[in-house]
Amino acid sequence: ITSDKIYRFLDSLYQDEIKSRIETCVFEHTKKVMNGEIIVTFYDVTTLYFEASSEDDLRKVGFSKDGKFTKPQIILGLLTSLEGYPLGFEIHEGNCYEGKTFIPMLEKFQKKFNIEKPIVVADSGLLSKANILELEKLNYRYILGARIKSSSSEIKNKIVSLNLNDEKNIETIYFSKNQKMIVSYSQQRAKKDRYTRTKNYEKLKIKIKSGNLTKAHLNNKGYNKYLVLSDSQTTISIDEDKYNYDSSFDGLKGFVTNDFSLNPTQIIEHYTNLWHIERAFRISKTDLKIRPIYHRLEHRIYSHILISFVAYTVYK
Repeated sequence: ITSDKIYRFLDSLYQDEIKSRIETCVFEHTKKVMNGEIIVTFYDVTTLYFEASSEDDLRKVGFSKDGKFTKPQIILGLLTSLEGYPLGFEIHEGNCYEGKTFIPMLEKFQKKFNIEKPIVVADSGLLSKANILELEKLNYRYILGARIKSSSSEIKNKIVSLNLNDEKNIETIYFSKNQKMIVSYSQQRAKKDRYTRTKNYEKLKIKIKSGNLTKAHLNNKGYNKYLVLSDSQTTISIDEDKYNYDSSFDGLKGFVTNDFSLNPTQIIEHYTNLWHIERAFRISKTDLKIRPIYHRLEHRIYSHILISFVAYTVYK
C-alpha cells in the first residue's frame, strides 16, 4: 500500500458518524468491563505538537506539556472510566485554556449515552471557580485536586492547624453544606516536597550571590515567590518567613468534593486512579507514537487521532 492510498483513506475516515459509532462501540465494551455501569469518569488533557513552523485555525502555539513551546500544537482531551478504560476524546485548538475543554465534553458524553451523571474526577489544572460553579449547576458530583498553597489565607491556616502526620494523616475541612476539602498527609510526599523546595532555595541563594537576579524575577512563578526587594529598592533577598511557612505544607495534598456519600478514603482512592489516564497519555506518546504529527490538513489530523484512540482501546 502506498502512502498516497493511506492518505486518501484518512480523507474519508474522519466523519462525525464514524467517530460516533466507534465511541459507542468502545463505550458498550467498557460498560461490560465495568460490570454494566459507569459510576466514575476521569478527565485530563495533553498537548500534541507538530513538526511545522506555521499555525492555522487548529494548530496553535500554546503551553506545551512536551516542552515544545515554539511548535504549533493541538490539545487532546481524554475521558476514561476506572482503570483507564477509554470512553471518548475531543480535540481543541492548541492555545485553548484546558479548563474550558472540561464541561462541554462531559455534557456531550452524558447526553449521548443517556446515563446517570457520573462522579467526575479531574486534576487541579482544571480546578477553577467557574468550572466548579458550572459542575454544581449541572448537578455533577466531582472530586478535584486542590492547589492548597493557592487557597485563601484562612483556608491555608486551617490546613496548617490540622497538624497532620503519619498517625493522623487524613482530615476534612468543610467549606459549606455542599462542599468540603479532604486533606491527606504522606511521609513519602513530604520527603519529595522538602527535597524540591530545598533544592530551589539553594539555587535562588546562588543566583542572588552571583548578582544575576533583577526586578524582572520578582513574581509568583515557581520558587521566585520567595524573593523580596529591599526597602532601598537596590537588593533582592529571600523572604525566610515565607520559605519556612511553605514547609508547613510538605507532604500535604487536598481534594475538593461535593460528594458527601463517599468517605475520605474513598475520595482519595478515586482521585489516585487518575494515574491511569496519565499512563494512557504516556502509552499513546511512546508505544503508539501518536506524536509528533506531520499532517497538515485538519481532517487528516482528526483521522490520525481517531486511529490512535482505537489503537489505545485495543491495547487496553
